[in-house]
Amino acid sequence: MIRFLIIVCCFFSLQQDEPTLSWNESNKLSWKDFLAKPNLHESAVAITASGITFEFSISQTEDKQVVSYTSNVQALFYPDKSWYKPNLADAHVLSHEQLHFDITELFARKFRKRISKLSISNHIGKDLKKIHLNILKELKAFQKAYDNETNFSINSESQVKWKISVEEELNNLSEFKSVN
Repeated sequence: MIRFLIIVCCFFSLQQDEPTLSWNESNKLSWKDFLAKPNLHESAVAITASGITFEFSISQTEDKQVVSYTSNVQALFYPDKSWYKPNLADAHVLSHEQLHFDITELFARKFRKRISKLSISNHIGKDLKKIHLNILKELKAFQKAYDNETNFSINSESQVKWKISVEEELNNLSEFKSVN
């Protein structure tokens, strides 16, 4: 059994000394990226800790009128919180874990797309925070559905369907992909 751990935080609360890997389509996870000690009391074979970090900045006039904003959304993998059991894990399990990270990137893209549709207003901060919260809820539900429908990678047929579906969605949102 494999479980997925999602870590969600705003960029400003992220500990700067915590090692992370940014999602990159040309760099796939390997078991050497999973640095945490495995929990031998856990039924899971592997845990992928990944999440979306988010920061934004708003520029205002002296009378507090918003004139512009910038945002930064990243899909990150946390090696020090991710682990696997070497005697049970294989390439199939690693592929399942990679797809968890790919799903995190998918929702980072959805987040960026929603941000791109926002108009500048004096409520932009609230709008950004609301989108952030909604994306996190959707990401959590999607990751849970992925694990449930693939039976934590045991259902190979479902695993293949999920992989194809996530790849298609990533391609459809390619203009919002992470830039490293």
